[in-house]
Amino acid sequence: MNPNIDARAGQPAQETMLVDVQKLLDAYTALRPDPAEPTQRVSFGTSGHRGSSFDRSFNEWHVLAITQAICDYRRQKGINGPLYIGIDTHALSQPAFESALEVLVANDVPVAISAGGEYTPTPAVSHAILVHNRGRTDGLADGIVVTPSHNPPSDGGFKYNPPNGGPAETDVTGWIQQRANALLESKLDGVKRISYPSARRSSLVQEHDFLGHYVDDLKNIIDFDVIRSAGVRMAVDPLGGAGVHYWQPIAQGYGIDLTVVSDVVDPTFRFMTVDWDGKIRMDPSSQYAMQRLIGLKDRYDVAFACDTDHDRHGVVSRSAGLMQANHYLSVMVDYLFRHRPQWAERASVGKTVVSSSLIDRVAQRLGRRLYEVPVGFKWFADGLFDGSLGFGCEESAGASMLRHDGKVWTTDKDGIVPSLLAAEMTASTGRDPGELYAELTHALGKPYSSRVDAAANAQQKARLSKLSPQQLQSRELAGEKIVEVLDRAPGNNAPIGGIKVMAESGWFAARPSGTEEIYKIYGESFRSDEHLQEILREAQGIVDAALAG
Repeated sequence: MNPNIDARAGQPAQETMLVDVQKLLDAYTALRPDPAEPTQRVSFGTSGHRGSSFDRSFNEWHVLAITQAICDYRRQKGINGPLYIGIDTHALSQPAFESALEVLVANDVPVAISAGGEYTPTPAVSHAILVHNRGRTDGLADGIVVTPSHNPPSDGGFKYNPPNGGPAETDVTGWIQQRANALLESKLDGVKRISYPSARRSSLVQEHDFLGHYVDDLKNIIDFDVIRSAGVRMAVDPLGGAGVHYWQPIAQGYGIDLTVVSDVVDPTFRFMTVDWDGKIRMDPSSQYAMQRLIGLKDRYDVAFACDTDHDRHGVVSRSAGLMQANHYLSVMVDYLFRHRPQWAERASVGKTVVSSSLIDRVAQRLGRRLYEVPVGFKWFADGLFDGSLGFGCEESAGASMLRHDGKVWTTDKDGIVPSLLAAEMTASTGRDPGELYAELTHALGKPYSSRVDAAANAQQKARLSKLSPQQLQSRELAGEKIVEVLDRAPGNNAPIGGIKVMAESGWFAARPSGTEEIYKIYGESFRSDEHLQEILREAQGIVDAALAG
C-alpha cells in the first residue's frame, strides 16, 4: 500500500471531517487578511484566487478588492457590456457573490445573475459570454465564476473570464492581482460599495437563464439522436455541484435514458467518499472520491460525474471502470476528429505539456497538427475561439471542443459536454470508452503514467521554474538516450515553468506547485510500469541535482 494514501481514502466521510459551515461563514466577514503575510494576499493561480476564510486567504476583503480591481480593469479596457456571474455550491460562494455584487453595482457595471438563484457551472458562464459577444465589436460581455473548483468544502474561489470567454491570461490576472493587493494594503480605500439589498434591487442587475440557454444549445455539439436511438443507459453523479439541476432538463429535453444518481446539495459534502489524502474533495478523476459511481458501473452502459463547478469530467465505463483522465482524453481526440466532418482541416489538437503522449500519437495518425502548451487552459482560449483548435485538453480532466459546425462552444473547460460525449461514442460505435481505449492502445502502444510530489522550498521552486536544458547533466533517462529537453512549450514557445525531458519510449516533466511547498514530477512510459518507476526515480535525482547546482 502506498504510504501516502490515507487509511480512510475511499471511505464515507466521517462526521468529524465535516466543516462547520457557520464558523466558516463567520470567519469570512470577521477575519481580515494581513497583506504583509504572503499567504493572505490575493494570488491568481491557473484558475483564479483560492483559499479558506479560516486561513485568512479567502475573506470578504479579498473579494471586495478583487471585484474592484476587475471593475477598474473593465474601465481601462473599455469593456462596457454585461458581466455574467455564476456561483457553485461551496459554502463561501454565496457570501462572495453578495460581496461582488455590492461592488459591481456601485461601479455601475451591468450584471447578469442566474435566474431564480440557480447555481451556474463554469461552462455555462463561458457559453453566455460568447453567445452575447457573437458578432459584436462594442458592448462586449465578460464574467466572474465564484468557485474553488473541486477543492475541499472549506475553500472559496474567484476567477475572471474576459470577453473571449476563457480563463484570463497571465497579464490580465497579474494586473488584477496587483491592483487588488494595493487595495488591501490601503485598507480598501478606493473600493466602491453599496449594501447587498440595494445592489440586488438595482436596475443594473438582470436575471439570465443560464440553464435554459446552455441546455437548449447542447444539440449543436452532442448528437442526441444517436444516443436516443441506441437506447444508451446512462448515470450521472453531479457530486453536489453547480450543474446539479442541469441534468434532469437534459434528460427530459432530449429524451435520453439518463439517471441522476443524487441531486443533494450540502455545503459540507458529507455524501462524498474521502479522497487519497483523507480530505473531502469533489474530484471526478479520483478513484477514491468516485466510489459511489464506480459501485454502479455494471448497471449502466456508461456513467459520468463532474466536479463542483462542472468544468471537469470523470467517465466510468462498464468495461474499464473509472478511466484515467489521459486515457479518456485520448479516446475523445480519436473519436471527435473522425466524427465531426464539418470541422476545418486546419483544426488542431491542443494539449498541455504534461498530458499523455498517446495524444501525440493519435494526432499523428489522424494527420492533425498538435498544439502543445504550458499547464493552464487559458492557452487554448484563442484557438477554440477562432476554430483553429478543434479540441483542447489538460491532464486534470479538463477539456472543451467545437460545435458540430466547427464554431466556438466554450473557451473554458466544460465537464458536461465530454460526459455526454461518452454516451454519444458508445451509441455511435457500439463500444464504450474503455473498449475504445483498449483498441487505441493496441494500435498505438499502451502508456503507463503517474505523478509524484517532492518537497521544495520557495527558493528551490523559483530555481526550478527557471531551469534551462543546459543545466541538465544527464544524457540518458531510464536506459535510453535523451532526445530532447524542453523549457518552452512546442506549440506556442511559452515558458513551461519547469522542464520536460524526453527519451524514445518515455518522458518526465517537473514543475513547481503554485500553491504548496512541493514540485511535481509527471512521468510516462510506453514500455512498462517498471520502466515508468525507473523514469520517476531518475527524474527526481536529475531535478534534485540541477536544483543543488
